Amino acid sequence: MKFFPELKKSFVIALWFMLLTFPVLVIRVNTIENIVVWRWINLAVIGSAAFVLSFLWQLYWRRKSAAAPVSVAQTSALTRRMSDPKFYRPFLIVIAALTLVFPFVASHYQINIMTTALIYVMLGLGLNIEVGLAGLLDLGYVAFYAVGAYSYALLNYHFGLGFWTLLPVGALLAAFFGILVGFPVLRLRGDYLAIVTLAFAEILRLVLENWNAFSFGPSGISNIPRPGFFGIDLTLEQSAVYMYFLLVALCVLTIFVIHRIQHSRIGRAWVALREDELACQAMGIDKTRAKLAAFALGATWAGMAGVLFAAKTTFINPASFTFLESAMILAIVVLGGMGSIVGVIIAALAIILLPEYLRVLGDYRMILFGAALILMMIFRPRGLITPAGKTYEFRCSGKPAAPEKRLP
Repeated sequence: MKFFPELKKSFVIALWFMLLTFPVLVIRVNTIENIVVWRWINLAVIGSAAFVLSFLWQLYWRRKSAAAPVSVAQTSALTRRMSDPKFYRPFLIVIAALTLVFPFVASHYQINIMTTALIYVMLGLGLNIEVGLAGLLDLGYVAFYAVGAYSYALLNYHFGLGFWTLLPVGALLAAFFGILVGFPVLRLRGDYLAIVTLAFAEILRLVLENWNAFSFGPSGISNIPRPGFFGIDLTLEQSAVYMYFLLVALCVLTIFVIHRIQHSRIGRAWVALREDELACQAMGIDKTRAKLAAFALGATWAGMAGVLFAAKTTFINPASFTFLESAMILAIVVLGGMGSIVGVIIAALAIILLPEYLRVLGDYRMILFGAALILMMIFRPRGLITPAGKTYEFRCSGKPAAPEKRLP
């Protein structure tokens, strides 16, 4: 039979779905009348749906595996075409025009949501340095985010320093903590590195939550001033627009700097470190320096984002810097594509904006959002945009040498 293997596998999967969902979807206890209601219709629906979807999925992968692979020449030609200025420059002009017009046509709520999304763009690009380029799995990235936010809040509260003074201070303090965390874990890789960074983030959060004399504990810090604009008093709406444009400018700066770093000597060292650490070290690359640079630069952008977050919300507490935030930022990097700047930007906007605009669906919005992420990871396991690897060719610019004449 032509489709017998697919039918057999789909039947087994349907049985497993029916077995796993049996206690939840079939058995219902009526506590008022003390009876058990058996809902066999639900079991039949789940089994049929699992069988059909699994069979279609098996056929899809069978057809995909049978298709001819794309040649290297075609792939490189497609990549060159997408990098052609004739294609991407008009797109950038349209995006820039929409970005400038957006705060004047959108509501105050939409401006705040977009501002939050831009903060996560900065966080995603910062973590992309550690995870996407250097291959250092950091599950405690939110700790550097908290360092920047609390640097601004505490130094402003105790010493009255302003936003523009503390923005670089928060970035430098976060970079210092990045080196402080990165130095002891230089020999760790993979899961062990992730556990240590996660432990550091939890330790920092517990310190901020319990050291009341220093961080005001769970009550947090309120009345944090927003960024000033040459001493002009801004209304709430004007301040939101000003914060939006400020974040747009800082995101552009972040993209420019990370793009330059990615194509620099240290950026190539990070990629080599991600692909094979032993081969990287054997080629003479200083592994210690490369890892500490990745931790420091990644934490720098998290510190800046933390200062902007504190200035935007005017209130922070330890509950804003939990592991869920680190997981969200890591999901942005993975879904966007490891090492892809454009992919991280698209993923950050999608992950932050989609749940807000799906509020009309009520309780089903997160279910649909999660299903969309699962489908995306199935069909695009390497992310939305996978950066193309560079190939180098040696070409002789001069004319070929004439053949030597041998003496008889």
